Amino acid sequence: MKKDSILVLDFGSQYSKMIARRIRDIGVYALLYPYDISIHNILSKKPKGIVLSGSPFSVYDENPPLISKNIFKLNIPILGICYGMQLISFLFGGKIERSKYKEYGKSIFMIDHCKNDLFHGIPKKSIVWMSHFDEIKKIPKELKVIGHTSSCAIAALIHKNKDIYAVQFHPEVNHTEFGIPIMKNFILHICKCYPNWKLNHFVQENVEKIRKLVDTKKVILGFSGGVDSFVAAYIIHKAIGSSLYCIFVDTGFILKEEKEKISFFCKKMNLFIKIIDAKKRFLSSLIGIIDPEMKRKIIGKEFVSIFQEESEKIKNVEFLAQGTIYSDVIESSTYSSLKLLKNTFFIKSHHNVGGLPNLMKLKLLEPLKELFKDEVRKIGKYLGIPKEILYQHPFPGPGLSIRIIGEVNNKKISILKEAEMILLQELKNYNIYKSVSQAFIILLPIKSVGVMGDKRTYEYVAVLRVTNTEDFMTATFSHLPYNFLEKVSSRIINEVNGINRLVYDITSKPPATIEWE
Repeated sequence: MKKDSILVLDFGSQYSKMIARRIRDIGVYALLYPYDISIHNILSKKPKGIVLSGSPFSVYDENPPLISKNIFKLNIPILGICYGMQLISFLFGGKIERSKYKEYGKSIFMIDHCKNDLFHGIPKKSIVWMSHFDEIKKIPKELKVIGHTSSCAIAALIHKNKDIYAVQFHPEVNHTEFGIPIMKNFILHICKCYPNWKLNHFVQENVEKIRKLVDTKKVILGFSGGVDSFVAAYIIHKAIGSSLYCIFVDTGFILKEEKEKISFFCKKMNLFIKIIDAKKRFLSSLIGIIDPEMKRKIIGKEFVSIFQEESEKIKNVEFLAQGTIYSDVIESSTYSSLKLLKNTFFIKSHHNVGGLPNLMKLKLLEPLKELFKDEVRKIGKYLGIPKEILYQHPFPGPGLSIRIIGEVNNKKISILKEAEMILLQELKNYNIYKSVSQAFIILLPIKSVGVMGDKRTYEYVAVLRVTNTEDFMTATFSHLPYNFLEKVSSRIINEVNGINRLVYDITSKPPATIEWE
């Protein structure tokens, strides 16, 4: 059965991916594309609805991200969220200015006109989540105000003659009390989508597709040991069996005992894996390198070289497989569009997306590229992948090299591996590991004075970072028990030579990222 879809246009909001996730939770397939997709490409996707996301930009900026007015002539229902609402008003001739009263966080939303499809069944008064510093001062004649808050007179709009709706608040976040019912009204009733996006159909469809595509050729897979690469490997293995060659590169920046764990589970799942010891190679390439983006690019380049060498040893290799997920694809494409705009903030590069197969002259195979992280975990559970793999915390591709702030060397790597191992042990001892999303140690390039055994010490400062998140797009620091923090601190200070002070990072995302580099 052909699946209905909703197209989400991303203007750079921190919540754009969350919009797509919420739509998929409703059971409708969501596609997330950069705002500058052409009208022709929009039509080629045949979406039943379009959502315009929020943005860190203002429509009155010198070079704001805009769309063509022709989008309103497509007769496809449109929902604008935050910046998307301001953009709709602006394109119809409305006036937008910086607001006297900024709104960040919870607000009381009042529906002014209940007889509209977007707010069908929604209470007249409810809590919504606001995040804006601009507001509409004058609405165009085609639009009508249907909701407000105490400090925002125009908090929801509707077109008088078209299926065009807009809200200043964020219905996609959990803090908005009736956000999901509002989105369901738009997707299921206004767009008339049929909810037939089901993950249990995904595996079999992709196994058949891969089997036909690969045929008698060979596939090599860049294996990281994370849940994405395990699930990708398992699906491809189901399709082509022994024609899949998994390659794990030990950069030297992996966790202690990680190689042994990967070998054990690959054997348990009947996956062939070759482990390449490239510790000296990677370490020497980072001598004198401090900038985190340079670290990522150098590591990515070394990966390319190693995979090129390994692919030449296997006859009939035509495909390179990666555990790329939808978030990787989105970040790669969206930032390529937005980074050219004034004041755009580039977060990080992704060494596992795009360039590797081109340089190696291999065809790219990415069985998970349509899935978000939690969807990958659901697929993994369906496939019977061990829980130890399925629910392990994410680990960055460049590994510990980007958790060492500044230059990387053997001593710092050794210190950080020991500290990370202690943290992992205590998270499990206290039954905390599964209740937090990601936990790790950062080694700072500064030293502090301490006293140990009546002796003065001058050693590194380390940072403990533990976060909770649903989707890794936003995150809050974890509220951990003091006895746990005390135990971790005590063990690291006493057992790890080189650290004499541990501090706890209590910054949420945003404004911070989860990783430090």
